[in-house]
Amino acid sequence: MKVFVKILLILGILLLVAGIGFVGYGIYKKATLKVQNPIATMEVEGYGTIKIELYPDMAPNTVANFIKLANNGYYNGLNFHRTIPDFMIQGGSKNGDGTGAPKLSDLKEIAEDQDKEYCIPGEFIANGYNDNILKHETGVISMARASYGNQSADILKKGYNSAGAQFFIMTADNTSLDGTYAAFGKVIEGMDIVNKIKDVKVVYRESELEENAEAPKDSDGNKIASDRPIEPPVIKSITVETFGVDYGIPTTLDVFDYYSWLMQQYYGYSH
Repeated sequence: MKVFVKILLILGILLLVAGIGFVGYGIYKKATLKVQNPIATMEVEGYGTIKIELYPDMAPNTVANFIKLANNGYYNGLNFHRTIPDFMIQGGSKNGDGTGAPKLSDLKEIAEDQDKEYCIPGEFIANGYNDNILKHETGVISMARASYGNQSADILKKGYNSAGAQFFIMTADNTSLDGTYAAFGKVIEGMDIVNKIKDVKVVYRESELEENAEAPKDSDGNKIASDRPIEPPVIKSITVETFGVDYGIPTTLDVFDYYSWLMQQYYGYSH
């Protein structure tokens, strides 16, 4: 009987030591494991592949939004609708012309009667978010957003919180954007592809118009935006490798109806 008790005691001690060791190893592994940043792979038809490292430590909600849209196929078939050689290339517009916003259904399954366009909070210093210190250097990717003017602090903030899906990739350093736009990653491969895209022929450039000359118009008589490629490069696909990390669903906001606000201010009614 005494021998049996001793055996049980020894087994108990061994199990306790093994358990402590297992827990200790788990704590050590968690403390020393380096999480790899997600990598976005962008295929541009006729141009090649661009790889972008995303920085969730700088702009976690912006990165989560981009990952969900990309891996749900939102960007597939969209284009680069604006290219400026010494500035940036811009893409991700739903309508291919700088307009159109993503919907909640682009992020997750949702009832049709609850689906609506959305935007995300701007993760940059001017908007009260201090963790994003990424500079707008060559190769950095950042979120495009609206600017509604500075008539009031509220309207200024509406612009800060207006990004949805459109992004731009820097083709030159531009410190004037630091702290006022949400940079969230950087090109690690394929900068030569970005440079090819920045040099595509455009309909016209504002700076090249002769004095008093009118901008070109489309078939409906509407002014064509400057810096618009004659043949916009098409994004075949964007996919993001997250290396097993789930970055979740981003926090979203309702899209601000600037036109209705403007009508209310000037004419006392909304559209």
